[in-house]
Amino acid sequence: MARSERPLLSGRPSSENERDLAEEDALLTGERQARMEPSPSRWKRWREVGLLVWAVIATAAVIIVAVIYQYKTTRYSSGPAPNGKRNLIFMVSDGMGPTSLSLTRSFRQYRDGLAYGETLVLDGHLIGQSRTRSTSSLVTDSAAGATAFGCGLKSYNGAIAVLPDHSPCGTVLEAAKKAGYMTGLVVTTRITDATPACFAAHVNMRSEEDRIAEQLVGDYPLGRVVDLVLGGGRCHFLPNSTEGSCRADDKDILDMANEKGFTYINDKAGFDALKLGSAVKLPLLGLLADTDIPYEIDRRFESDKYPSLQEMAETAMNALSAATKDSDKGFFLMIEGSRIDHAGHANDPAAQVHEVLAYDKAFASVLDFLAKDTVQGVMVSTSDHETGGLATARQLHATYPDYLWYPGVLANASHSAERLAFEYFQHQLSAPATDDLEAYLKDLVSEGLGIHDYSDEEIQSLVDTPELAPYAFADMVSKRSQTGWSTHGHSAADVNIFASNPKDTAPLVGNHENTEVGVFLRNYLDVDVEAITKELKEKGTSFDTTDAEGRAVSWMGPVSEEGERLDGQDHLDHYQGDFRKHKRCEICAT
Repeated sequence: MARSERPLLSGRPSSENERDLAEEDALLTGERQARMEPSPSRWKRWREVGLLVWAVIATAAVIIVAVIYQYKTTRYSSGPAPNGKRNLIFMVSDGMGPTSLSLTRSFRQYRDGLAYGETLVLDGHLIGQSRTRSTSSLVTDSAAGATAFGCGLKSYNGAIAVLPDHSPCGTVLEAAKKAGYMTGLVVTTRITDATPACFAAHVNMRSEEDRIAEQLVGDYPLGRVVDLVLGGGRCHFLPNSTEGSCRADDKDILDMANEKGFTYINDKAGFDALKLGSAVKLPLLGLLADTDIPYEIDRRFESDKYPSLQEMAETAMNALSAATKDSDKGFFLMIEGSRIDHAGHANDPAAQVHEVLAYDKAFASVLDFLAKDTVQGVMVSTSDHETGGLATARQLHATYPDYLWYPGVLANASHSAERLAFEYFQHQLSAPATDDLEAYLKDLVSEGLGIHDYSDEEIQSLVDTPELAPYAFADMVSKRSQTGWSTHGHSAADVNIFASNPKDTAPLVGNHENTEVGVFLRNYLDVDVEAITKELKEKGTSFDTTDAEGRAVSWMGPVSEEGERLDGQDHLDHYQGDFRKHKRCEICAT
C-alpha cells in the first residue's frame, strides 16, 4: 500500500515499534538493553520541557527585577532614584504665598518699565503646590512646617523636629551628614529661628533658641552635623554677661563652637574675606547680625555691613562644592529667604516685594550653579506657609470696590516700616522736649515712604500710639496701594513648589502634603532618616539634665502644651465661640 493510502490509525513507524518491543522484553527478562538515541519526537518533548523551565526561570528573574525596581521607585515616590554622586539644594521662601508673586511681579514690571509678559525667574520653575496644615491646626507655623520638610512627618505648631508625643525625629540634614554628605544652612533671620533649627536641632518649644544655639554647634546626641552656617542670631551665642547677648544664662556658645573646630566670622569684612566661598575653612559659623539681617529694602543701603541672600548662597554652594570635590558624596544645603515671612507679619508690602526679589535672585544663582556644576544636582523650593493673608486688592469704602492696585506706591517707599519705626523710637529717646514731633513725623513719612498726602489723623495716631508705629507706617502704604491683608499671622493657603528641573523632581509635580517634600529630600539623597531617629532616642537620655529643684529636664527642653488637637476623623478645627477673644501663643508667632 502506498504511504498516501495508509490508514489514518495505522501503527507507528517500524523503528519505534522495534524499540518498544525491546523495552518490553527487557522488562520481562530483566536483561539490560543498549540505550537507543531518542527519536525526533522524544527530542521534541525534551526541548519543550527545557523551554518551559527556561521560561519559568526568566519570568522569575523579571519578577525579581520588577520588585526591586518597584521598591526603589516607590521609595522615590515616582520615577527612578538617582545614582552616583549628587547635590541637593533645598530653598524655603518663608511666608511666601502665590499672591506674593503676583504682588512682586507687578511691582517689578512697574519699577523697571517692563512689559506685562515679563515674569520672575521663579515663575518659570513652578511644578506644584504644597498643603501646609500641622497636627495641631489647619494653620501651621514655621516650626511644624519645617519639621515636615526635615523629618517628612507632621507635628504640632512650635515643634522643632519633634513629634506630637515629644519624641525626636531624625532629619534629612542629620542623615545626610551621617551618610558622608557635607551640609549647610543659610538664612536671613536668626540661625536659631524655627526653619533652620528644624534641620539640625530638636526642642519641644521653638522659643528655646538658647538651647537651639547649643545644639547647632554640636552639643547634642549626634555631635556636630552642620558644616556651614551663615545668617543672623549672634545674640543667642553670647553669654548674658556680654554686651549684645540675649541669652538667659552665661553659657558661651562661641567657645563651644571653637572647641568643635568652627571658624567664626561676625561681620561683613569677615564674610568678604571668604571670597564667595573660595577661601572658606570648614566648619564655618557665620553670625552676621545680632538678631535678623535687615530687610532687603533697608540692607541695600548697608551692603558694607550685611551680605545679601544671593551672596551667602553663592558662598555656601562654592564652599561645599570645593569641600566635596574628591568625595563620592556631594552636599545638602538649605537656603531660606526668611524675612518674606516677617514682611507678611508686619503687613508691609514694600518690604515684601524687595524680599521676594532678593529670593528670586538667589534662586537664579542656584540655577546657574547647578547648570555649570559637573556633579548632578537638583534644587527644590517651597514655603512653609503663607503669611498675612495677602491680596492684591483692598476695599477702602463701603461702596462697590474699584478694580485697582497701585504698585507705584510701593516703588516710592525707600525703607521698611520696621526701619522707620526704629528711627522714630530713637528720635523720641534723643529729641528735646520742645521738639515738633508732628513735623518730624511728616518728614519721616515723606522721605521714608514717599507719601505726601498723609492725613492729620494718621500723623496724630503716630503721636498718640508710638508703640503701633510699625503697623501704622505699613498700613499707610497698604491703603494707598490698595494692598489687602487679612491677618498679621499665617493663613492656610496652599503654597507653591518650584524646582530646577521638573523631570528630576517628578514626585513633586502636582499638589502634595508638605511631608511629601520631606520624603522627596531624603529619597533623592538616599539617606536613612529612621536610623537617625533611633540613634537620637538611644543617645538622648544621656544628655538629660536636672533643674534647680532636682527635677529631670529633657535635653529637648520643657514640653510644649501644644500637641494633637485636631479631630481624628474630620481633621477640622472646631469653633468654640471665642471670636472676640485674643489668645496669644508665644511659640506660634512666626
